[in-house]
Amino acid sequence: MSKNHKIREHWYDGIKESVQMFIPGNKVYQTMPARRARTGVLFVLPFMLGFLLFMLKPLIESLIMSFSNVTLVPGHGYDKVWLGIDNYKYAFGVDPYYNQYLVEEISRMGINTIAILILSFVIAVILNQEFKGRTLCRAIFFLPVILSSGVLPGIEKQNEFYDMMAGIAQSVGEASGVNLSAALQDLLSVSGVGSGVFDVIFQMIDAIYDIIMASGIQIIVFLSGLQAISPSLYEAADVEGCSAWEAFWKITFPMVSPLLLVNCIYTIVDFFMKNDNRVMERINTVMYSQFKFGEASAMSWIYFGVALAFIGISSFIISKAVKSAQ
Repeated sequence: MSKNHKIREHWYDGIKESVQMFIPGNKVYQTMPARRARTGVLFVLPFMLGFLLFMLKPLIESLIMSFSNVTLVPGHGYDKVWLGIDNYKYAFGVDPYYNQYLVEEISRMGINTIAILILSFVIAVILNQEFKGRTLCRAIFFLPVILSSGVLPGIEKQNEFYDMMAGIAQSVGEASGVNLSAALQDLLSVSGVGSGVFDVIFQMIDAIYDIIMASGIQIIVFLSGLQAISPSLYEAADVEGCSAWEAFWKITFPMVSPLLLVNCIYTIVDFFMKNDNRVMERINTVMYSQFKFGEASAMSWIYFGVALAFIGISSFIISKAVKSAQ
């Protein structure tokens, strides 16, 4: 039997088993994986229905608009004229800001994603320990999720009191003449320490507010994984003479490592959709200020493609790392 024939049979068996999970009256339907699959489908069913009913048509329309010249027609909506890839050429070669913002945001996304994953994992490990006030600490670390959701980010950006306090903080910093981050960075650069590494570190330090604000969900996900680890594993490791450091790398990290992929995908998607994303701001400017709907649609699809590419690359790398850790 040829290799291709075996692959086709494997795919056929997989599809057949997947269908049988949802059809009563067969052995597969009664298994635990089938029950879990049906529960998962019911969980995502509202989103699937909402996507099909309210999002699929605008998504297709946006894709068509990205290849068209779109002009508003008073009283009749808009008119489309097919242009091919001209709008994509405009995004890459004509628009003076799009490429620059795209590169800057990709760089910031990579740095922030690494920082968020590390910080959220460390905090989750700490919050999983037994100490007084643990519930309060968990609530405090989840507050950024509430504060960064809904209309609150817009209120923060347009709040006069917030602007006043930010101006005062900047004035105090300028008056004191001391910028610890810049001073330490200059000191390390003079001492001959690798500037590239410390540039990344100081970018993380400067963005610590955004990193903490974006870590709430990831902390909860890691914490749920840590709580699912059986205490008997640590008891057995302790009997065998493992230190806390060895138990962390042999038990804690391998058991939680699959959640790295979940948190990484969530972090990337969350970053690409943030309100302070300069690429998103540029797309909104082109669409709502310059009324270039076709060009803005092309920019949006390029941005969407970049996001998917980074999710795919991250998934591949983390999947390999998780397999090696286990």
